[in-house]
Amino acid sequence: MPGGRGPETEAPSRYHLRVVEKFFAAAVLVVCGLLLVRLVIGARRRHAYDAFWRRLWIGTRVQVQRWWRWPAARRRARRDADAAIRRASRGEWDGNVYKPKSFKRDHDRDRKLH
Repeated sequence: MPGGRGPETEAPSRYHLRVVEKFFAAAVLVVCGLLLVRLVIGARRRHAYDAFWRRLWIGTRVQVQRWWRWPAARRRARRDADAAIRRASRGEWDGNVYKPKSFKRDHDRDRKLH
């Protein structure tokens, strides 16, 4: 560019700010275009159009929540598995039947049978 004012001579922070500004301007332009299309179409198509965007929004939101919560769910599952292994190591196994030590009763005291 004449005068040495191209992106390569501009300060990096200012250049990035201009890119972000252009991105937001493009996003606003797209939203305005979508709203214009919504105004032009008929009532029945508008209903389907709105339903499409609602489904898209809900699906995207659910997916983002899954990605966001996945590490916590994984930690919780690992913690629960470790707790189950710890509990199983304290009891006794009779074949494939687990008998925790807390089920053992004092045989010295009398039990009242009903």
